[in-house]
Parts: sequence; C-alpha cells; structure tokens
Amino acid sequence: MSKPESRSEPGEQPNSRSKRQPERQSGGDRRGAIAGLIIAIVILGVGWWLARNLTAASKMQDCLMSGRTNCNVIEPAR
Repeated sequence: MSKPESRSEPGEQPNSRSKRQPERQSGGDRRGAIAGLIIAIVILGVGWWLARNLTAASKMQDCLMSGRTNCNVIEPAR
C-alpha cells in the first residue's frame, strides 16, 4: 500500500499546518495553579481544624483518665 499524498493549494507550502502552533490563552495556564492553590488552602484548613479537635479531645481524655469528674471546659463571661 502506498501513502496517500496530501495535495496543497497553489501558493501554499506543504506541511505549513504542522508548523503553526495554536495560540494559547493567557488565563489557561493559571487555572491549574489557582486550582492547586485552592486545594492546598482547603487541605491546610481541614488539617488545622482536625488538629485543634484532636488536641481538645486529648486534653479531655487526660482529664478523665486522671480521675477527675468535672472536666468540662469553662468559658469566661464576656
């Protein structure tokens, strides 16, 4: 089998389409970076929240394991 030859219009150079590169939009490159930044901020926020809750639970368990009966956190009046 032989390769079909591509016919070009008069005045057009062969393979001129393969030399052209599509123009990129300037905002397209930043979308991935912005999405990554948002995901990183969400992960940091969830990690911070989880660390605070685990610390509070650990303090409560330490209080209860020491035999105390009044381990409730007392909020100061504002």
